[in-house]
Amino acid sequence: MTEQDVEVVDAWWRAAMYLTVAQIYLQENALLREPLAVGHVKPRLLGHWGTSPGLALVYAHASRLVRETGQRAVYLAGPGHGGPALVAASWLEGTWSETYPDLTRDAAGLRRLVRQFSTPGGIPSHVSVTTPGSIHEGGELGYVLLHAFGAVMDDPDLLAVAVVGDGEAETGPLEGSWKGISFLDPVRDGAVLPVLHLNGAKISGPTVLGRKDPAEVRALLTGHGYEVLEVEGSDLPGMHHRFAAALSTAWRRIREIQQAARSGDSDGTRPRWPMIVLRSPKGWTGPHEVDGVLVEGTFRSHQVPLSRVREDPAHLALLERWLRSYRPEELFDEAGRPTTTLQDPVGDLRLSAAPAANGGTTTRPLVLRHLRDYAVDVPAPGVVQQESTRRLGRMLRDVYVDNPTSFRLFCPDETTSNRLGDVLEVSDRAFAERVDPGDVHLAHDGRVMEVLSEHSCHGWLEGYTLTGRHGLFATYEAFAMVSASQTVQHMKWLEEAAALPWRAPVPSLNLLLTSTAWRNDHNGFSHQGPGLLQVVLTHRGSVTRVYLPPDANCLLAVAEHCLGSRSYVNLVVIDKQPQLQWLDLEAAAAHCAAGAGTWDWAGHDDGPGEPDVVLACAGDTPTLETVAAAQILRERLPRLRTRVVNVVDLMSLSPDHPHALAETYFRELFTDTVDVVLAFHGFPGAIHQLVHGRPDPGRFHVRGFIEQGTTTTPFDMTVLNRISRFHLVIEAIERARTTPPGAQAVVDWCHARLAEHHAYVREHFEDLPEIRDWSLEG
Repeated sequence: MTEQDVEVVDAWWRAAMYLTVAQIYLQENALLREPLAVGHVKPRLLGHWGTSPGLALVYAHASRLVRETGQRAVYLAGPGHGGPALVAASWLEGTWSETYPDLTRDAAGLRRLVRQFSTPGGIPSHVSVTTPGSIHEGGELGYVLLHAFGAVMDDPDLLAVAVVGDGEAETGPLEGSWKGISFLDPVRDGAVLPVLHLNGAKISGPTVLGRKDPAEVRALLTGHGYEVLEVEGSDLPGMHHRFAAALSTAWRRIREIQQAARSGDSDGTRPRWPMIVLRSPKGWTGPHEVDGVLVEGTFRSHQVPLSRVREDPAHLALLERWLRSYRPEELFDEAGRPTTTLQDPVGDLRLSAAPAANGGTTTRPLVLRHLRDYAVDVPAPGVVQQESTRRLGRMLRDVYVDNPTSFRLFCPDETTSNRLGDVLEVSDRAFAERVDPGDVHLAHDGRVMEVLSEHSCHGWLEGYTLTGRHGLFATYEAFAMVSASQTVQHMKWLEEAAALPWRAPVPSLNLLLTSTAWRNDHNGFSHQGPGLLQVVLTHRGSVTRVYLPPDANCLLAVAEHCLGSRSYVNLVVIDKQPQLQWLDLEAAAAHCAAGAGTWDWAGHDDGPGEPDVVLACAGDTPTLETVAAAQILRERLPRLRTRVVNVVDLMSLSPDHPHALAETYFRELFTDTVDVVLAFHGFPGAIHQLVHGRPDPGRFHVRGFIEQGTTTTPFDMTVLNRISRFHLVIEAIERARTTPPGAQAVVDWCHARLAEHHAYVREHFEDLPEIRDWSLEG
């Protein structure tokens, strides 16, 4: 690194630091052309200064690397509220002004830049969706490496520079994400360069890794398989020389690994990928002491080291000295434009303008074959039994074949368990560690992603889709709650992105939940919980979609729609066990397009006028019990008119969702006044939330999962949660507008059957034969 290079990088770093401090403190006088005045200063108490110097240093040097080598790269900032450093970088590179034309690269634009930071109608204090070049939300900590690894999968020329904060390094997801190199293929994938920034402190105390002996930290990371490069200090320009040398070594090592693998010269073992451990003081170059108390290098620099600048002249003077220490007169001309030293790089070589960070601009539609290739032949409803997700597995197998660089399945060690194993016919599981002769479908070049971590699967998929590719995360329903917060954070990202015209729509985040609450015969209560469904339902519907396909053909129709959609979180819930099939492919496609519909063959709704009661269902097990209940009523109370309505698009029930059933169609299905007994896959309260605002929502009587579970049979789960066919029959009789002769006898019969079931299942450990083998065929 020449002295001229040092001067350029140092100037760029100082400019970023100056603008960072300006965003946190200044309202006016952003160029410091005259002494600071109280009215022109307003500390943003959420502006985190402590982590920003390190983020800016890494950015400045990564930018130089990109400029000199032409390396395609994305920059991911893991530390929480380091937003001002990345906003400054984007403004200096010109990307911010291109993205937001009113924030010009001059004094007026700079004034607007500092005024928008952490203010109403402005931008947040962390790196967010509003930040050009970002694919990583710096709010909830722990996901930066996961997003980085997902971003480089199937993109062999991409480098993800991922800064990990030492506070962030204490989170569970981050602790588990170092293993990403165990799944990276240097031939097909790009590379991740982690930079672990140890500045020693978090919001009110020391960090674990910051206080550990460096040898222990090195041993930990070496044990994960990394070649650890270390940079430490606060002296300038020494830190520039040392970090530049480490970055150059890391990049050279990455290129050597990739070239050896791609030329066939590697020995086939997992490479020891490089990473950098950067040790610099917390709040580096900020006030060393304030009011006689040490600040720099301590937790006190985490947020705003000078909190009383509006009322304390000494603090105001300290702030001015701090700002002038960056020598802004060398960095900005009289018009407020960055000097010529700060003009490079240009175009896509700017990290803040990386095309991969706006993945929707490069997204190609998936190639999908016709669903007839995977459909179940359904000669009549409720006769054929199939494992529905196995049909989806066949579909995904061909998606892999037809989209060899733009689709991946992510699953926590459950691909075969979830009946999606047909994908393994065309792609092995990815594994960069040792592969033994007895391993099955395991290979260094595999593209089915299995790791026993919901966080990793979810985060990898996020990084993969945000950079323009398509995928599916399949997991057991109860354990989707492990990564539920990630789902929520991704929803928030997509919601904000939808309001930014420059953010191109990206492939949707598709979640498949199976091994559901209703069918965990050998696992028990711990595996029984539809919590994620509830979480998704409570968030803004503009980006959320929830599908409860009742059978295989409906699942295929839903999957085709979800895989082709953009910028949604699609939640699909269906069990993997054999289940009765209801609709042929043509009927399933029409039913899913409508969102809900009447199943005339299941009900007893002949003649003019309205039915006496509506039996509705949403979910595979609730559908089975509802159709069986309707058959009981049809046979035992033929004078009671019932209508069966199945709901596959759950959000269609809400009057306010983009997928809302038209008011007229909703009334056509559910009538205006007839009571509705609705059997639901999840918690009953969710339906009441959805139908609020529909005609007379109090007439909806919902039965669903009520936290009753154990290791038991499938039908016993419905009995425990009072959603069985017998409970539905009793409820329907109680809610019907008429009570035909023989109604009480049917109620008594249902109670007797429940008592018989209770005794039988505990004696024989399986359901009654007439329950276990029930079908509409009789």
